[in-house]
Amino acid sequence: MKPYIIIGAGILGASTAYHLSKQGVPVILIDKHHKGEATRSGAGIISPWLSQKNNQKLYKIISSGAKYYPELVRELSDQGIHDTSYAQVGSIHLHKSQDKLEKMVQDAADRREDAPEVEGLSLLTGQEVNNSISIMGDRMGAVKVDGGARVNGRKMRDALIQAAKLHGTEVIEGEAQFISDNKISVNQKELTGQKIIVTNGAWADHLLKQIGISFHVSSQKTQILQLEYRDDDPSKWPAIMLPNNKYIVGFENHQVFVGSAHDANDDFDPTSSAAGVYEILKTAFKFAPGLEQAKFIGSQVGFRPTMPDQEPYIGNLPNHPDIFITNGLGASGITSGPYLGKTIAETLLNG
Repeated sequence: MKPYIIIGAGILGASTAYHLSKQGVPVILIDKHHKGEATRSGAGIISPWLSQKNNQKLYKIISSGAKYYPELVRELSDQGIHDTSYAQVGSIHLHKSQDKLEKMVQDAADRREDAPEVEGLSLLTGQEVNNSISIMGDRMGAVKVDGGARVNGRKMRDALIQAAKLHGTEVIEGEAQFISDNKISVNQKELTGQKIIVTNGAWADHLLKQIGISFHVSSQKTQILQLEYRDDDPSKWPAIMLPNNKYIVGFENHQVFVGSAHDANDDFDPTSSAAGVYEILKTAFKFAPGLEQAKFIGSQVGFRPTMPDQEPYIGNLPNHPDIFITNGLGASGITSGPYLGKTIAETLLNG
């Protein structure tokens, strides 16, 4: 039986490989390890229920991703894979307007009818935010979502690849080159697949041009910072959403990820900018002054793929039935990737 060949081993590609291989079909997962891969540069906040997205189909995908995480983590644990970094620690979402906070609670409560995993919702005053999290000031109130969670994208991706290997997935490090719709070469070896599944994010256009296809994916250069905070246990903190698309996420070993700064990607340059570091820390210190005592570890850059009109592409390429693509997940990739990998596997195997 010809294998399913997956190009791109971010969290989406890794999940697709795992869910295909555990059904007993041959799978080959190929990854170039591009600098700036979005998954390896992301700390995921799993709390989509306060999203203001108007696209209900996209919201359904993202919320289904949040719902699927606990099931997947239990499944991986049953196979002896425990280091996923996922934890349901809750999330808080700051806003300066009390009216807006109250509306956020109402919107999330309405969505809870279809998503009981939201669990408890509560309003916090600025003082309550300050009292509940050691690093936080009291400048703004917040909505607290008990069902919120966080995950380190790189660790979750590594756990899925480990599980995929347990079920027989072959992992190849190298750069895939298309020869035809169902044939590629990697490391000077030709491979023919039952289906070629392209999940390599921002690099998909470059790959598909090899067979004359223009795939209109763009990407956003996203910068996040890693700190070390030893005056508390950050792994116990809820995931913290700050104004202006900034966030603070704590993990084990006193690690704290703070993000993010965004720029257009013009050249796939994975180096961090001093301006980005300043922008992130300026906002973080404004709302979380306790972080000024943290140790600076480093900065990471990732390239988040986006499609025109901010709508992801999921499905076979028109006129190319042997090529299946999922792309353009943007900031929702870590939340939705594991669930979409499962859905892609079911679609390919069962129609």
